[in-house]
Amino acid sequence: EQLMREWISPVYAFFDPTPQIVEIAGCHAHEFKCQANGCKVKVRHFLDKADARSTGNMRKHVRLCWGGEVLKAADNTKDANEVCSKIVGSILRDGSITASFERKGKGKITYSHHQHTRVETRAEIMRWVSKNLRPFNIIKDCAFQSLMKTGRPEYYIPSPSTVSRDVRLVFAQTRQRVATMLQEYNGKINFTTDGWASPNHRALVAFSAHFKHEGEPLCIPLDVIEVGKVKLTNL
Repeated sequence: EQLMREWISPVYAFFDPTPQIVEIAGCHAHEFKCQANGCKVKVRHFLDKADARSTGNMRKHVRLCWGGEVLKAADNTKDANEVCSKIVGSILRDGSITASFERKGKGKITYSHHQHTRVETRAEIMRWVSKNLRPFNIIKDCAFQSLMKTGRPEYYIPSPSTVSRDVRLVFAQTRQRVATMLQEYNGKINFTTDGWASPNHRALVAFSAHFKHEGEPLCIPLDVIEVGKVKLTNL
């Protein structure tokens, strides 16, 4: 208990608060078990050595297991208690560190210290290429592959054909969901159209629906079609 009063460094918050006392080759040591979900690593402090209170090995493990950004956030706190309540607890609860990382003026930014599963990776890449209008073949780009696999060469990256299939599947499901929402909507729906010519001189027409959803105005683009032929008549 006397030694525990001296364990105020923020890094202690990432390990079980009460270490195991073990004896190895006649030497006593404190064995600190990492609190990360699924992690079985234990860091030992041999009590008969000059660096018995050193936290170097602890910090090294936290950087590898929890991430450098999490460790940096912990270093900016007052003590282990604050880290335990604001960072470790949040991560163990929902895998996020929203309590510690905020992007000024743009809301909270959330990262997980857990690596994405294969399903999560497919979902994130599908969302990325759809939202940012990226070509499916960008997945095969050498620079992208280097960014994703450096430090973890076994990391799963889906093929362009898999991403394409996922996008079409999500599109079909979303279209059905929107159709059901409009059919079951109990209220007025305003439909609008808009026409324009693209830079390559193609005539396009868009259709959209406007209505209130949960008290907020909502606009949903329904379709964009190309007008094959335009016939002008004298009115």
